[in-house]
Amino acid sequence: MTKPPRIWISSTKPKKGETLRVRAQIEHIMESGLRTDAAGQVRPRNIVTRFEARLGQALLFAWEPGISIAQDPYIEFAFLARDSGELQLRWQDDAGQSVSASRTITVV
Repeated sequence: MTKPPRIWISSTKPKKGETLRVRAQIEHIMESGLRTDAAGQVRPRNIVTRFEARLGQALLFAWEPGISIAQDPYIEFAFLARDSGELQLRWQDDAGQSVSASRTITVV
């Protein structure tokens, strides 16, 4: 997870009550732990184990994917614009690495 996530938000200045759509993707190998390398050794499992989206302190969305999720996971979700704040997206994997991204949402 060395490259920054790709983030798209339908509007960063929505009207109160408007539905916002968020699309996000990170680059991650998503190794299931079920494959072997060329030498026949099992590749250690390393998948994204948790994704969270927060607006300020409020948890909007949480996801705990399993081993069947493809490499470079993409996620899309929607929420109602009620308050302005910092939209924070965070991914964590089995290796303990995490990557975050944030965007400011200003409700008008």
